[in-house]
Amino acid sequence: MTGAELSFAVFTALALGGALVALFETSVVRSAFAMFGTFLGVAGLYLTLGADFLAMTQVLIYAGGIMVLYLFGLMLTKPSPHERNLRRIGLAAALAGALAILLLVQLFTGEHAGMPAPENLPAPEPTAEAIGLAFLRADSWLFAFEFASVLLLATLVGAVYIARRRPEPRAEELS
Repeated sequence: MTGAELSFAVFTALALGGALVALFETSVVRSAFAMFGTFLGVAGLYLTLGADFLAMTQVLIYAGGIMVLYLFGLMLTKPSPHERNLRRIGLAAALAGALAILLLVQLFTGEHAGMPAPENLPAPEPTAEAIGLAFLRADSWLFAFEFASVLLLATLVGAVYIARRRPEPRAEELS
């Protein structure tokens, strides 16, 4: 087994293992950290495919930003005793199992929908620098990039305000 195959296997195990733990874990906080492992596994898979920009985007946006928002949401809401429904988990596991069986059948029968052989693919080239410079050009995506960051910040502040707002007592409650 080559180094590329070994790293692909490790990152795949991390992504799938984290997803399974996130699905079946009863604690939502441990489930969130398992989802963090899944995000890192997917970023590693991007690296094995030569997509360096996507890998770093996965780490920054999903493993960093989305996980922080998810944990803020967990901390700001009251826990529900019925948050883990066995029927819902069973349905998700059945759908994931059916998809896994379909993918394994396609993998072992050799029907890959016209995909070229790996030896016919071009060598991956680093793209992070070119994409980063394109984002920062004033005539390109700079405004959209900055607008999205301000919009996400306003959304986070609004979510904290709504979650921490105390409901005003009703007239019948005061009597």
